[in-house]
Amino acid sequence: MLVVLLVVGGAAILGGAYLFTNAVEWAGHRLGLGEGAVGTILAAVSTALPESIVPVVAVLRGGPDSDEVAIGAIVGAPFMLATIAMALVGITALAYSRRRQQGRTLEVHRPTLRRDLVFFLLLLTAALLLGIGGPAAIRYACAPLFVVAYGAYVVLTLRHGGEQQREDDLESLLADPSKHDPPATWMVAGQFGAGLALIIGGAHLFVEQLLAIAERLDASPLVLALLLAPLATELPEKVNSLFWIREGKDSLALGNITGAMVFQATLPVAIGVGLTDWKLDSFAILAALLALAGALLALWSLHLRRRFTVPAIIGWLALFVAFAVTVAV
Repeated sequence: MLVVLLVVGGAAILGGAYLFTNAVEWAGHRLGLGEGAVGTILAAVSTALPESIVPVVAVLRGGPDSDEVAIGAIVGAPFMLATIAMALVGITALAYSRRRQQGRTLEVHRPTLRRDLVFFLLLLTAALLLGIGGPAAIRYACAPLFVVAYGAYVVLTLRHGGEQQREDDLESLLADPSKHDPPATWMVAGQFGAGLALIIGGAHLFVEQLLAIAERLDASPLVLALLLAPLATELPEKVNSLFWIREGKDSLALGNITGAMVFQATLPVAIGVGLTDWKLDSFAILAALLALAGALLALWSLHLRRRFTVPAIIGWLALFVAFAVTVAV
């Protein structure tokens, strides 16, 4: 039964992502947002909700392991995005390179991509330094600064989010495309809500079954918090981006991941810094360092090289495997 429910949860995430990605494109077009802003804010924030709930629930529930679970979830989410999510997107681009008009070359809004990765590198480094030896007074003072930093990031992205998608490039799942009949606003809102509900509900079901399986295998709370829970809750970003990469919509695909990376390095970190002891152990420090390495690799491969390179994909997978082996041993 656990396996069946695991499959049902995964199917709900896939179906919800299919509805959600289409609705996000239409919503961004109706709001007059550039492709960079649509991916990094509208899509990223919405799909980042499942994993962001985990540390909040852990803090509110309390208990001897609450801080450990909260910190693990906060650090584990950006690690997953900067390693396995990037690798899966690269693999998808290679697999569909003949279908994509641009092949392996990236067609993204480069200022947005660069801004996302630089913000992430700076903010996660600050969180890491606070977790290694920051006094409580400094931590409490810095907590609201992470919220302010995300606000500044949103303003910059909205002002410089690239060109708006053309309506001719959008497909409607609700209206009749043969009549060139775009969906009404209420249809877009309904599809957006339905897709997001399926993603969150599917992710919750998936996580519950994954955690139940891990408990039967006698896995530690640290493994669950740092590895298994983020791996499951990051599925929405991965699946949404895979759909967009397949269709050649690179700005939306990469923005969905890098925007979620910035979100995870600010608002959840503010919760951790302000409401937990924020003492990072060796595993959490390793996860943060590998996440920074993954982001640097992304900056090199996706921004400077302007394509998905096989060495970069191997590098992202190696970072993930190295951490998984270290935690499991």
